[in-house]
Amino acid sequence: MSASLTTTETASQPECWQRAADLAPAEAGKLPRDGERVAVIGCGTSWFMAQSYAALREQGGHGETDAFAASEFPFGRGYDRVLTITRSGTTTEVLRASERLRTAGVAVTAITADPHTPVMEAADEVVVLDFADEQSVVQTRFATTALALLRAHLGHDLTAAVADARLALAQELPTTVTAAEQFTFLGTGWTYGLAQEAALKMREAAGAWTESYPAMEYRHGPISITGPGRVVWAFGALPEGLADNVAGVGGLLEAGSAAAGDGGTSAVGGTGAAVLDPLADLVRVQRLAVAIAENKGYDPDRPRNLTRSVVLA
Repeated sequence: MSASLTTTETASQPECWQRAADLAPAEAGKLPRDGERVAVIGCGTSWFMAQSYAALREQGGHGETDAFAASEFPFGRGYDRVLTITRSGTTTEVLRASERLRTAGVAVTAITADPHTPVMEAADEVVVLDFADEQSVVQTRFATTALALLRAHLGHDLTAAVADARLALAQELPTTVTAAEQFTFLGTGWTYGLAQEAALKMREAAGAWTESYPAMEYRHGPISITGPGRVVWAFGALPEGLADNVAGVGGLLEAGSAAAGDGGTSAVGGTGAAVLDPLADLVRVQRLAVAIAENKGYDPDRPRNLTRSVVLA
């Protein structure tokens, strides 16, 4: 059986991230400038990438940055620039928000994969990542490449992340994880957006029972679901004592990344995997979602009830 589109697109991420890092200097003039008050919007996966970027930008001292689902944008607030992330360039909520913002005199920059879609006219500036476009309904490489571009724009050296992504593609997924019945994904700061995306990817492609929370919130309720045969997957640094909490209730901790900033390969995670840049650790979850989907007999490229873009009448 030939590999799914999602598998092929997932495997291309190291090269896509490197191209994004190389492209960042040339596109810098279109992206948020230091000191600007910025909002980032998107839908689904793009919203979660927006959350990660917003946290990184503020953490790095580049300016106040908020992230919103496009349908929930607070138009009463003042921003110097709104950045939209939209793979298809056709998502109704993003286009409507962009048009309203431009009418109000707010600068809008879009990151998209398709230069032949309405977003080209809906934004003041557009960064096109057509080399990261996808055929699968499920987003993998476009979303991570957009975040890679934005990380590079913030001054992050992505050399380690690209190397870690190759490692994440080569590692064998533990059977204890592929056989698990439930997954709770945790993140801190910018990796909380990754945790939310990981949970969404598993739900979309594999129909899996997944949840996601800020890591410190795990003990305030979500721990009640953890037990034997259930995984807690942490992106970023683990809060003190959390590993013992998971072990105490019989859960399996998968801690594939420990860095809260640029990341790097330097240690060992919960199941013996090398510690990865958190974005590269997301690649492992993408692979896991495909593996579980195929084990169930599902088509990971075309999840039920989903389309490539939500276009409203």
